[in-house]
Parts: sequence; C-alpha cells; structure tokens
Amino acid sequence: MHTGLASGFAHQRGTAYNDARFVREEVENLIYAEELGFDSVWITEHHFSDYSMSNDPLQLLTYIAGRTRRVKLGTQCIIVPWHNPARLAEKIINLDILSNGRAILGFGGGLAQHEFAGLGIDMNQSRALYNDILDVVLPALETGVIEGEGAFGTIPRQTLRPGPVKSFEGRKFCGSLSGSSMYTAARHGCGNMILMLPQRGADAKPDKYAEVWAEVNGPGTTPPPPLLGGNYYVHESADFAQEQGEKYLGNTMRAAIRNYHLDTPGKFPHIKGYEQYENMVLSPDQIEPYVENFAKGAVTGTPQMILERMWELKEQFKPQGFFPHVYYGGMPQDEARANMELFAAKVLPELKSWEAEESIDERFLEAAE
Repeated sequence: MHTGLASGFAHQRGTAYNDARFVREEVENLIYAEELGFDSVWITEHHFSDYSMSNDPLQLLTYIAGRTRRVKLGTQCIIVPWHNPARLAEKIINLDILSNGRAILGFGGGLAQHEFAGLGIDMNQSRALYNDILDVVLPALETGVIEGEGAFGTIPRQTLRPGPVKSFEGRKFCGSLSGSSMYTAARHGCGNMILMLPQRGADAKPDKYAEVWAEVNGPGTTPPPPLLGGNYYVHESADFAQEQGEKYLGNTMRAAIRNYHLDTPGKFPHIKGYEQYENMVLSPDQIEPYVENFAKGAVTGTPQMILERMWELKEQFKPQGFFPHVYYGGMPQDEARANMELFAAKVLPELKSWEAEESIDERFLEAAE
C-alpha cells in the first residue's frame, strides 16, 4: 500500500513565529519523510494567508527533488484556474525531468475569493478555466505539443521544450470533484483524491464520480482507485492523541472558515458556479459547534488504533494509497516531528505491507519500462 506524507503548510502559530523559519521547517519535514520510509510527499497551493503558506507547490517540490532520491512528489493540489496553461505544463515537465520521473499530479479548482482577487483572476471564470486549462495541459503532457482556445485565451500550436519524458497516465488525480469538473477528470483518466475522511460510523455516500466515469468512458468501466488523505494524530496514549488531534484539526477548520469567507454572508450568490457555497456560511454562534464536530474527523489513537481505522478506510474505499497529514493546525515543530516519527515507526511498516487492488507504484514501474 503506497503511503505518502502530506503537508498543508498550515502556519497558525501566530505572527510572532517567523514565516521564513516556518517554511524551511515544513520543507525539511518533507525531506525527512524519505528517510522515515514514506513513499511520497504532497504539497498544497494557497496564497495570502496563514491558512496555508505554500504558494508554489511545483517550485517547492522541485527543490525537494534535488534533496531526495526516492520519494515521489505530489501536488495536493495545483489550483488550475490560477495558472497559464503553457507555463503550468512547462513547470510540471521540469519537475518530472529533475526528479527522474517522480511527479504525481493533483488538481483542484479553488474557493477563496481573496486568492482569486490577489492573483488577478475573475472567479466567475473559475469553472470554465479549470475545464479549459486541463483540456489543454493534460494532452500536452503526453504529446509535448500545446495548443488550444478557451477561457484562458488562445494558444497557437507550440512544441514544449524540454518535452515530457514519460506518460502521466496513472499518476494524475483531481481533488474535490464536483459538477463539470467530474466530466473533465473522467475524460482525461484522472483518479479521485479524497481529501477529507468521513467520521467513523458515517454512512457511505454514493460514488458520484464512478457514475460520471461510466457515463463518459462507457458502461462497466470504473475510475482508478482513489488516494485517501485525512488528518492523523498518533500517540501511545489514546486520550492524549484524541485531545491533541481534535485541537489542531479544530484550529485548521477555524482558519479554513476565515480563509474561505464562510463566516461572511453574501459572498457567494453572485459568483458563477459557487452560488451553493452560500448555504455553507455560518453565523457567529454556529462556528464553534461546527468546528467541534468537524474536529472529530481526526483519526487519532495509539498506533494499533490508527491501523484499525485505516484498515476500515481501506475496506470502504479500496484505495491505491494513503497520503495522511500527521501535523497541521499550528502544531509545534517538535510535536510534528514526534508524530511523524511514531507514525513511521509503528504504523507505516504494517500499512505498507497491505495489498492494494491497484497501486500507483505499479504505474510508475510501467512508465519506466
């Protein structure tokens, strides 16, 4: 079972904690993940707040590529509407070349209005940009030729130099799939990244992506198995793990509510494709109860308890891999390292011994042949 380590670059340590120090520590943690035995590392994309201080995952992963030899390098996620298609294809190819083919692609659509505004992108065009850019970029990563017309403008036929070194089939995913983005993902053969895990005991929801996949690719066909994210806290004391895990995941959700303006009514009704998010806006008295309930979604406990829960998730979702967050929400660096190390020592060996029906690692081997 492929197992990576994800980081949201979630600062939340207060303004007194130096940004540069924080970013260096986050990067060093991901480099350390290779030594600990993780199969991959994953980096988000966000701008202009302490919610997530990772503004260029491809740049950071290219640096990490130079400091590592084995660990695969995933984007969780590249926010597609924020990028010029040709520049995005070039940066992906550079990462893959300099890492000797270790890149894994994850794409997302974006939600925070201040991020679109700060980057000069019309959020009303977000859905169209997401679909049109992927319709140009993903074929270009296979052929080495980029061309097309869409919400981004017009790109006359150009040959990418340097060109791609191998296919990205089997190592491309989309996160938070909804609406038309499902059809784009299915057309291009992308797997699903399940970023937030259901709480234990929650009823399984219908797999809408599987339905769209069969509609696009033909009856009886199924999408690639997903990759599973989620937030984890492991400790020899189950009570301590639960207390800390829920505390830090609560911090993450408070920061998310601020970042996505889910505490401000009237932000979404006039933004094309995002109108439904107005239903998620919380009044001041709703925020803390919501945060408290959300925090219960952290996977916490002793190493054995973590393995038991991950086995349940394996049986429910039949994933081809996990990419857990084991530090988040302003967790201090010493505590983050302790959580990483205990997970690696007591959870990772058994987790990696599990069989997956289909593995992303097999796709890497196929691409290398």
